Amino acid sequence: MQSMQIRKLVGRGSATRKYDLLTVLGTYALSQDRSLQRQVLRLICLLTARYNWQSDQLSVGQAEIARLWSVDPRTVKREMAAFRDMGWLVEKRPAARGRVTLYGLGMARIITDTRGTWEKVGPDLVARMDDNLPEVPGADSGYVMGGSAQGAEVIPFPQSLPDEPAAQLWADMARQLHAENAGTYQAWFAALRPAEQPGYLVLHAPGGYHATYIRTHLMARLEAALARVAPGLGVMIAG
Repeated sequence: MQSMQIRKLVGRGSATRKYDLLTVLGTYALSQDRSLQRQVLRLICLLTARYNWQSDQLSVGQAEIARLWSVDPRTVKREMAAFRDMGWLVEKRPAARGRVTLYGLGMARIITDTRGTWEKVGPDLVARMDDNLPEVPGADSGYVMGGSAQGAEVIPFPQSLPDEPAAQLWADMARQLHAENAGTYQAWFAALRPAEQPGYLVLHAPGGYHATYIRTHLMARLEAALARVAPGLGVMIAG
């Protein structure tokens, strides 16, 4: 899938675009559970305090972030890994002796994850946000939803094969989960990969934190979606 081309948050009108980004992050957070609300609040605080909007750079040590968030460094490490897994932060330069990790914002992913809440702010914000997206990802990914390829929302649903019942189950569940909450689907469910096990649908997460978060906060949604398409079957998260 091609990446979205996002207008930089500098120059004329940049202040409005910055406030719009922070607004959609806040509005999205308030539509989620308490854990995700706190997580997004931490990111907003970090952006407003230390993000360089002109160069798209965030370079802050874990100890400083821990003070800013009133948490321990272990929590900082876990949360920053979660933002990378979500695609909201992109590592530009790894940490090395004498320097900290350099991040940029994963704007395309943030836009995709929060789009479902823009209407709650108003049509003026929707229009401004859309103006900052001159390109839509190409339709060659095969995941176009909601009309023609031009201007459509691109949703990466799993593609099943006739001899893969687990993939078919997951594809059916994925559509339900996206319809319930597009942002949560993109952030946590889209990266899962299905496999078969007697009596269970096993969903493999891309990492340990990802798997733990789903087990802790989102299992009820998965179980409800599976019950609608395959009553009596259990669901397990591996990762």
